[in-house]
Amino acid sequence: MPCGTVKVEERFSHVANRHPCFSGEANMNRGRIHLPVSPVCNIQCRFCKRVFNKVEQRPGVSAEIISPKEAVSLVRRGLELCPEITVAGIAGPGDTLATHHALLAFDSIHREFPDLINCLSTNGLLLERYAGEIFRVGVRTLTVTVNAVDPVILDKICSRVILDGKVYEGVEGASILIEAQKRGIKKAAELGMLIKINIVLIPSINGDHIGEIAKTAAENGAGLINIIPLIPQFEFAGYPSPDCVELSAAREAAEEHLPVFRHCQHCRADACGIPGKGDLSSLLYGDRKFAETFSHG
Repeated sequence: MPCGTVKVEERFSHVANRHPCFSGEANMNRGRIHLPVSPVCNIQCRFCKRVFNKVEQRPGVSAEIISPKEAVSLVRRGLELCPEITVAGIAGPGDTLATHHALLAFDSIHREFPDLINCLSTNGLLLERYAGEIFRVGVRTLTVTVNAVDPVILDKICSRVILDGKVYEGVEGASILIEAQKRGIKKAAELGMLIKINIVLIPSINGDHIGEIAKTAAENGAGLINIIPLIPQFEFAGYPSPDCVELSAAREAAEEHLPVFRHCQHCRADACGIPGKGDLSSLLYGDRKFAETFSHG
């Protein structure tokens, strides 16, 4: 099996082999379009810096926020620019379930482009609540960012959780998020979604915890792990990025429990094109004016 290709049941193979964020082979010949429809986040990670620009190539960045009504026309334009697109994804720049924008966009996209794979990324806080709705609007591949399954460790990474209008901090907030993630992953897996777990690797904080995260994810039904090296910024601006040895060790620890995807390109929230061959988002959005600003909570 090629490195980075997820082991899944036969009924999922047609999805995994067409998804550039789930298959190393597809990463070089299949495209995706990310639609930045989600303006709000319901947690605050200490490494997360959301901005609007057209130059940074990393998660949490987009040129603008678009409305759910614009999604179909942008997918159509994306397919004109890159016919190899097989995936319509929503990965921010906020959390996709903190508002209903992503679900509304996917509902329209699924009706207009039923052959595209709908893929949603989330922090998992509200995944259990909306898992049925996510499945109904055609989402079959799901990415959940899980940075720790120990509240003491997660408290060092995530400073607050906002749930139903109430702010939770410290170990209490971390515990709420971890338990919500486990329940949500389990429910999504039971519905038949193919689940990838993203882990931001911060060696001095969760570097020795990666195996436990992968084990817990596997027990709840996830099928693949993707380890993302820390990009030092925001509260973690002074932290070093993992070196090759640390990244390799983390991947080996995770691989004891789940296959590891090794071709992540750290895509923007408005990325377009084949990941291994460059980004077309500047062509997709052109000279459109920047829209509303990002908000936490």
